[in-house]
Amino acid sequence: MDGQESAEAKVAAAHGGEGPNIKSRTGTEHSMRQGDAESRVRSPSGAGRQAAEPPMAQRRAPNRTACEDNARDGTMELIQAVMRRENMIAAHQRVVQNGGAPGVDGMTVEELMPFCQKHWTRIREEVLSGTYQPQSVRKVAIPKPGGKGTRMLGIPTVMDRLIQQALLQVLQPIFDPTFSEGSFGFRPGRSAHDAVRRAREYVESGYRWVVDMDLEKFFDRVNHDVLMARVARRVKDKRVLLLIRRFLQAGIMEGGLVSGRTEGTPQGGPLSPLLSNILLDELDKELERRGLRFARYADDSNVYVRSEAAAERVMASLERFLWERLRLRINRAKSAVARPWERKFLGYTLTRNLKPRLKVAPESHKRFKERLKSLWRRGRGQSLETTIEQLNPIIRGWTAYFRLAEVKAGFHEQDAWIRRRLRCLLWRQWKKPCTRLKELRRRGVDVGRSHAGSMNSRGPWWNAGSSHMNQAVPNAKLREMGLISCQEEHQRLACS
Repeated sequence: MDGQESAEAKVAAAHGGEGPNIKSRTGTEHSMRQGDAESRVRSPSGAGRQAAEPPMAQRRAPNRTACEDNARDGTMELIQAVMRRENMIAAHQRVVQNGGAPGVDGMTVEELMPFCQKHWTRIREEVLSGTYQPQSVRKVAIPKPGGKGTRMLGIPTVMDRLIQQALLQVLQPIFDPTFSEGSFGFRPGRSAHDAVRRAREYVESGYRWVVDMDLEKFFDRVNHDVLMARVARRVKDKRVLLLIRRFLQAGIMEGGLVSGRTEGTPQGGPLSPLLSNILLDELDKELERRGLRFARYADDSNVYVRSEAAAERVMASLERFLWERLRLRINRAKSAVARPWERKFLGYTLTRNLKPRLKVAPESHKRFKERLKSLWRRGRGQSLETTIEQLNPIIRGWTAYFRLAEVKAGFHEQDAWIRRRLRCLLWRQWKKPCTRLKELRRRGVDVGRSHAGSMNSRGPWWNAGSSHMNQAVPNAKLREMGLISCQEEHQRLACS
């Protein structure tokens, strides 16, 4: 049951729009059309294709996509569907929308179009012939919430991200319909909120014990052979399978040195979330076979049962299953058998009522405060209005994610903490006692209290919560400066 941070970053979205085939950019347009034309020339029908074609109604009768054909009988070459012009346009648009840092070659998403205009014919031929070699991924370590170690990301080059996105758009319709109803991560039309709602339904139905499973370094420990065996069950095109394996085995560059990779699918590429779902779908199917109630979002999985003894049995049996079938281990330090209100799931937790209510987990409040540390540091050298302007989008995003919370107290406490932090910034900016005295007097605090407040030896945080600062900078003044309220924003979202 991990926090909301990963959940925000793990939401699948729809594809579409323009891409490397925009008509105004004739270079890539010509290259992709040329590739399509070459494919038609190589077809057996040649110049007499029109005469040999069946009537339009007969041609449309099967009405099957390349994905469906591939999954059904393996006769359709899936790689052709991946490299279709329309699919590449949508993939390019998605990569540009997502942005992201450059890979090992330093190419940005803005430079992708000019590169495609010059090299697309060669790249397309390499992919179709099975000779395309992905570049190494750039290793980036980001701190985990709470300072508990680091999380490794692998940033592919933008060209590799384009090919991965094109693969994702073709493979998703093949695999997604086969996934379990209890799986919510990285799937179109599903979200972390759906997973949280499902968890609450189970607890409300009387399943008031939870098996909270955390997979140990999941994205770093995925066994390539086990994963590819499951992909090959539904993908028959060997060139697609070879391309996916090459992406999995692409080296990792750190400090200018490239090291090989024999396991894991680093987070950072568009294809990684789908591959994780393909592997963990076997866990989902096992849980369904046993008739267990569960909700899974990526590698965060909760199983709900009626008794502690049943929960312990499920934990032990799933630990064996994960190792024997998927070569994955459960992180015992982070996993537990407990009551749902003693654990958190995707940043939320529950009350212990017979009809449980959702609320923001204490750890989520703590992470929110940690996220704002850099903003408070910057705020010492800028106006309060500028700090509020930078703070408001963070408040909106955090509150929007936790709009399902039914316990309001946490939002009120968050507002009070934010206002005190802003007053603390002002107190630090005033620095000298004489400046503080002048500012307090200017803001309407009487002489005696201004003198006592400005000359005390207490620290900035104590003074930010004192009566003289609350009078000098009241809540109404902060609202006038543009500060939005977590509580009011939550009420607005709840009513919308």
